[in-house]
Amino acid sequence: MLLKLFLLDVVIMLISWLIVTYNKRAGLVDVAWSFCIAVNVICAAFLLDIAPVSVRIFIGLSSSIWFLRLTWHLFRRYWHETEEDRRYANMRRTMGQLKHWGFLAFFIFQAVLAILFSYPMLALFSSPVTQWNEWIHWAITAAALIMLLAFIGESTADQQLYRFKQNPNNQGQTMDQGLWKYSRHPNYFFEWLHWFAYPIVGLAAGLYLLWIYPLLMWLFLYYITGIPFSEQQALRHRGQNYQDYQQRTSMFIPRQPKE
Repeated sequence: MLLKLFLLDVVIMLISWLIVTYNKRAGLVDVAWSFCIAVNVICAAFLLDIAPVSVRIFIGLSSSIWFLRLTWHLFRRYWHETEEDRRYANMRRTMGQLKHWGFLAFFIFQAVLAILFSYPMLALFSSPVTQWNEWIHWAITAAALIMLLAFIGESTADQQLYRFKQNPNNQGQTMDQGLWKYSRHPNYFFEWLHWFAYPIVGLAAGLYLLWIYPLLMWLFLYYITGIPFSEQQALRHRGQNYQDYQQRTSMFIPRQPKE
């Protein structure tokens, strides 16, 4: 199953790479990555008839809805962009004449990451009924509450930022209203929170390894792909306006802003 899903993800990424080769807007890779995870979850939920029905229904629905919403949000943002995402524009300049094959390798690597971040759901789907203990319903209830809070938080933050950017009067300004008043990256915070749902469900099946995923996502967001680049770009393009925002607003965990 894992190999088949990986090959399917590679096909999705290759199609996306061909599109990007034509339109020179590599931000499509983010859309494809989220879509790959959604496809992996949906396929596994239907094809792996091993785990308890309650687990298959909860993880299948909640996780696929989560990543399909994220796919739609990223696609909507991508569709309305007139220029290539600065992250990938910088990559294109750095790779120079090797950019064609460099982006091919990058897209294939994203298929690897899609499988990596699909593993918690696949592990839960692959755990036989006899492996689960009597705490399964409590674990699903707790995970459902976390998933619901994270879904409301991230979708709200994404929608608030989307509407802010659609207003031409906000050009060069920093979004500091709504959830963005309490965190400079509320969307990342709720994305991270969502990853706690899987290890909590996994407690009822002895899948303690899944606790590495909240840590892994935090490392990606906090140090690698998320916050560092976003902060650098914001400072470069908004200068003092963003510095003032940094001084009064928490970087990650939402809390009351400083006076």
